[in-house]
Amino acid sequence: MNFSKYFIFTSLIGFTLMGCQPKQAEETAETEVKESTEKVSETKGEWISLFDGKTAKGWRGFNQTSLPEAWVVEDGTLKSLGKGGDVGGDIVFGDMEFEDFELQLEWKISEGGNSGIFYHIQEGDQYHTAYETAPEYQLIDDIGFPQKLEEWQSLGADYAMYPADKEKKIVKKAGEWNTSRIIFQKEKAEYWLNGEKVVSFVPWSEDWQERRDSGKWKDMPDYGKAKKGLIGLQDHGSFIWFRNIKVRHL
Repeated sequence: MNFSKYFIFTSLIGFTLMGCQPKQAEETAETEVKESTEKVSETKGEWISLFDGKTAKGWRGFNQTSLPEAWVVEDGTLKSLGKGGDVGGDIVFGDMEFEDFELQLEWKISEGGNSGIFYHIQEGDQYHTAYETAPEYQLIDDIGFPQKLEEWQSLGADYAMYPADKEKKIVKKAGEWNTSRIIFQKEKAEYWLNGEKVVSFVPWSEDWQERRDSGKWKDMPDYGKAKKGLIGLQDHGSFIWFRNIKVRHL
């Protein structure tokens, strides 16, 4: 090969390599930025979807490794078939724990139905159900429930702890969609129902402790003790539908 041909050949190789390097560097940079953004999203208030409307990815039974057959994905909702009871049937989002957080979701319930939203759930062989450790935002058909409800059992209550403000809460008929929101921080917790704040309390305060020690939870030593845990949904023997479930760390 003469010198002029050699020069042209090597130059073409050099230009080719130089042309590839920026593209590779750009792709690497984009991947690093994407990974960095995904990691930051859990710590800077970015909303995290817990249900994509198509699969039950991330959800499983309490103390189990898979989703119980009594829960299905149907028409863009996560639906309970109402086969659970006082013990059994609860599900958890097992991929992530939450400490201070804001949770929003939509739900509707069948006539006479009963369910709930749990948070700070702890698992283990010593526990048979989520409510042994986890506070509960009560979901129930206030209008059509067959038995008389105490205020601490009614819709929107911090179950068996703080009743919902009945002057503020908007109660809809069974089968109609509702929106619920929990804002939990160590300084204050709030429960919202259909755009209205219905419960507010200070976690682990003297008042909280008195209620915890004198009521339904007095014989459950680990109730409300954890400051971090899983989010869960209850199957208490009723059809209930959930959608647009999202949460963010605070």
